[in-house]
Amino acid sequence: MNKEQLRSQFKEKRKLLSSKDCLRYDDLLLIQFQQIVFSAIQSLMTYWPLSKQIEPNTHLFSGYLRHLIPGLKICYPKMNSNNQIEAILIDENTKYVTNELGITEPKEGLLIEPSSIDMVLVPLFIFDQNGYRVGYGKGHYDRFLANSKEDAILVGLSYFEPIQMITDTNEFDIPLTLGITPTHIYEF
Repeated sequence: MNKEQLRSQFKEKRKLLSSKDCLRYDDLLLIQFQQIVFSAIQSLMTYWPLSKQIEPNTHLFSGYLRHLIPGLKICYPKMNSNNQIEAILIDENTKYVTNELGITEPKEGLLIEPSSIDMVLVPLFIFDQNGYRVGYGKGHYDRFLANSKEDAILVGLSYFEPIQMITDTNEFDIPLTLGITPTHIYEF
C-alpha cells in the first residue's frame, strides 16, 4: 500500500483503540524502550503527542530518559516562519503554545542544531520492515532528519506491528534506526 492509503487505514485503526488500550500499549512500549542501551545519549528530541491522533504518550519515554541520564538535553520541535522544524531546548520553565496545526511546541528557547541531537523520537502512523514510516504527509520530519548527525538514533513508536512494505518511498524518506511496538524492537 502507499502512504496515503496506510495513513488513512492506521488513522482509523487508532480511532478504534480505547483509552484503556492506549494506556496498556504505552506501558508495553515503555518496557520495550527500557531494553535499549542509552550510554551514548546526551540529547533527545521528542514531541508532544497529539491526543486527537491517539499517539503514543511520548512523555513517558522522555521522562524515563530524564531520570536515567543526568544532564540530558531535551528538545521539542517548533515550526519556524519558513514552515520548517527547529529543535528548541526545553527546561522546567519552558512555556508551550499550540500552533495552527494543533501541535504543542515551546513558545521560545535556545535553538539546537539537528546535527547535535543523539536521539529523535519520530512521529508516525506505521512503519515497514525496512524502517520507513508513514508520517503526517508534509515531509517536515524528513527535511529535519536529513540534517541530523549520521549516527543519530531515530526511534518510531507504534501501537501496531510493522507492515511488509510502503510502496511509494522515495530518496527523501529517512528510515528509522529503531521501530518499537508493544511486543518488539525492530532494528534497521
